[in-house]
Parts: sequence; structure tokens; C-alpha cells
Amino acid sequence: MVQKNMLSPRPWFLSFLAIVAATAAFECVIPADAADQHPPASPETLVRTVVAQEAAAARNSPVKHMFLGRKQTARGSQTKLYVQTTEATAGLLIANDDKPISAQQLQDESAHLEHLATNRDELRRKQKQEREDAEHALRIVEALPEAFVYEFDGIEPGRDGVGKVGDELVRLKFRPRPHYTPPSHVEQVLLGMEGYLLIDQNACRLAKIEGTLFREVSFGWGILGHLDKGGSFIVEQADVGDGTWDVTRMQLNFTGKIMMVKTLAIKSEETLRDFRRVPDNLTFAKGIELLKTEQSRLQRGDSGSATATVSSARR
Repeated sequence: MVQKNMLSPRPWFLSFLAIVAATAAFECVIPADAADQHPPASPETLVRTVVAQEAAAARNSPVKHMFLGRKQTARGSQTKLYVQTTEATAGLLIANDDKPISAQQLQDESAHLEHLATNRDELRRKQKQEREDAEHALRIVEALPEAFVYEFDGIEPGRDGVGKVGDELVRLKFRPRPHYTPPSHVEQVLLGMEGYLLIDQNACRLAKIEGTLFREVSFGWGILGHLDKGGSFIVEQADVGDGTWDVTRMQLNFTGKIMMVKTLAIKSEETLRDFRRVPDNLTFAKGIELLKTEQSRLQRGDSGSATATVSSARR
């Protein structure tokens, strides 16, 4: 999802970390030769099945949510209300460093959103960027079966924010597959990565992916830059309470170079929570209205003050 005033524009090779998955639940169909065994006989079979399910869900679901997000960086924290619309994701800042913003700041935030809603060229650019980020994310997910070798590493229960509470999550360790050749520069980041996946078999969804760079990785075949050894990321997904899944937590820790000159240093953690379904055909303009209504409700304390909401997001 695109968020202003949080980071400089993200390099394309990090867009996959913002996996967009506000999707409807699908029946998970594990092949018969794997489904009768616990754990399934082939980790690769399970990964391929789940990746196909993720791709189908990402491309086919119209489901949209409003939710609360808190992002922590070296510069401090920001808390925003977000709403997904048919045109783009709208975000309204409500707190800096866990303190509600001033009336003037809120007015400026609202003016920015109104400008986007009335400036169709800017809104189309925002929509285009979000689609490109989502497509890069999906290309990375679809590369997972070919890019890595997997092995079972145990079973753990689903928990709040990771999978579905009560479901069993299959843990799979992964390492680069020998002789894997990325089909484009987008997938190059996978060459130096190892880590593990958590798969919710009942929902047939990725509940978590955690990866670490065990060596320096070039992107753009070294022309655009590189990521340093030791960089890491975590992305968690969960059933958000209405049978649909969305990202609930993202943690990034990377250093490197862009264009071999500019230093790259990203360290952030974002937690997303309090998901509520909104109309599938919600427009950007109507989404802004919903955000303003929700912000006013929080400010009035109809179900807790804005400060309490910020505290909830910090947990």
C-alpha cells in the first residue's frame, strides 16, 4: 500500500514486501497424495498449491477494508486510518509518536486527500503505482516454488495476526534452489535469501514469511544497486475476522546502495489491525468521507478516544 510521508519512494525491489492480500477465502485443495499425510508428503507440492491460491485470491477478490496502521521508523512513529477503494488506498494521519495530531495538521491531511480526489491525473498516478507494487509483489510470490528448496520444520498454532486462530500452521524452511535463474530483475532479490514460511493449510494461505540475506544481493543486475548481507524482512497475514485475509505486520531491515551512489537504509515496523469491511464498490471520494467520519468518531470517544486507539495500534 502506498503511504505518504513515511519513507522516500520505495525501490521496486522492496515492493514485494507490501503484499496486498485483502482477499476472499477460498477452499484449499491439496492434492490427494499429500492431503492424507501429516505433514503433507511434499513441501514443494504444498508451496505450489498455496502460491496458486494466493495468486487467484489477489487477482479475483473485490473485498475491501478500513483499518488502522502504526509504522515505527528511526524518525518516530505515525498512526493512520486507511481505507481500500476501487481507485486507490486512502490514508489519513491521526497521530505522530503516539500523540494525536493538531487540528491544523488534520486539516492539512484532509486537504491533501481532497486534492487527490479532485485531481484525476494524480489519483491515476497513485493507482498506477499501487498496481505496479502489487504486481511486483505477486511476481515474487509466484516465484517462490521455483526459487527455493523447502523442508518441513514443524507445526505451530495460528495466533492473533498470524494465520487463523486455532488452525495448524506448517513451518517450512527455505534456501535458494541451485541454478535458479530469475526471469527478470524483480526476482533477483531471491538469489541470496533464506528463511521460513508458515502456511495455514485449512485456509490455504501464507500466514508468514521471514527472510534474511545471507550474502550481498545485486538488483538490476548490479546496475541499480545492491542490498547488503544481513538484511531481513517479515510479513505476516491473517484472517481478519470476516473470512478474508490481509497483511497484519511488516518489518523491514535493509541497507545497501541505490545506483551505486545513494546509501539505502530502511528499518521500520508496521502493524495493521482493526479491519472492518467496507463496500466493494467504494470510490476514493466516498472513502475519504468514511475516514473523516471515523476520525471524528474516535475524537468524540464514541468507542474510545483517539489516544486509546493509538494505544491499541501500538500493542
